[in-house]
Amino acid sequence: MAVDAQPTDTHLDADGDVIVTEGLTKVFEGRGGPLRAVENLSLRVHRAEIFGLLGPNGAGKTTTVEILEGINKSDSGKVSVLGLDPNRDSTQLKERIGVQLQTAALYPNLTVVELIDVFRSFYKHSLPTSQLISEYGLEERKTGLTKELSGGQRQRLSVALAMVNDPELIFLDEPTTGLDPQARRSLWDRVAALKAEGRTVVMTTHYMEEAEQLCDRVAIMDHGRILELGTVDAVVSGHFKERSVRFATVPAFDDAHLAQLRAVTRVAHETDETVLYTTDVPATIGDLERLGERVGAKNLDVAVKRPTLEDVFLELTGRALRD
Repeated sequence: MAVDAQPTDTHLDADGDVIVTEGLTKVFEGRGGPLRAVENLSLRVHRAEIFGLLGPNGAGKTTTVEILEGINKSDSGKVSVLGLDPNRDSTQLKERIGVQLQTAALYPNLTVVELIDVFRSFYKHSLPTSQLISEYGLEERKTGLTKELSGGQRQRLSVALAMVNDPELIFLDEPTTGLDPQARRSLWDRVAALKAEGRTVVMTTHYMEEAEQLCDRVAIMDHGRILELGTVDAVVSGHFKERSVRFATVPAFDDAHLAQLRAVTRVAHETDETVLYTTDVPATIGDLERLGERVGAKNLDVAVKRPTLEDVFLELTGRALRD
């Protein structure tokens, strides 16, 4: 189910939205002809929300974000970021936004403290170096050279640098890549805290659990277009009305009988599991237990799984996230 992502009025950011685009288009000339990296893209990002931009490689995410940041220019359409035109007002805009790149090039022979201080010097207003080091867990490495940092430490430093100017709007590109699970959870807490402070976050991520955990709304892109936009629950429920009831396959169960259980829409098998797709989990499980008692298969180990954002992604794009 495609969601209409077009703004309802023609006046950019009339409702105080942080980002508004209308008909945004960007075309690159390639050897094989024109490549439409962004195609008639219209969306709104609300103030103090975490907005996830998802899509396979080549979907147009990076080009879109670069236009919003004022790094790249669109060929047509309108864009407003914090009430500014990124093309015309890029200097003003850069004072108010923070940008974290997945593969930032850091000065290798500067210490963490020195690098943060250098970035602070670029802005009229900045947060204290000690605060950034503390908030992003860099205390033990603050006097170490950036070239000696681990991948996870470099990633945390990259996010800290995005926060140097105390921005209203933060762009995060794969912020938890390379982090161990504990560090990833810690950074999730920091991102959630940014929202609690009234800031807006636009993030790209390949981790669907991350998007489901953090994002108020997500947009799934492919071939430069938005295929779906909304809250995670709305996006998932718009495509999947069913949940799956899973249990170890019981030879005594006949698929024809299973298909007749209440609310079951189809029966499937995955390796050594039987999967019942149902629109009413309690009714299906109740009937399944009664069927098990009749055939002598009691105490079934049943698991219920709801469809995920990744299921929607694969249905819409037909390819895995890292293709």
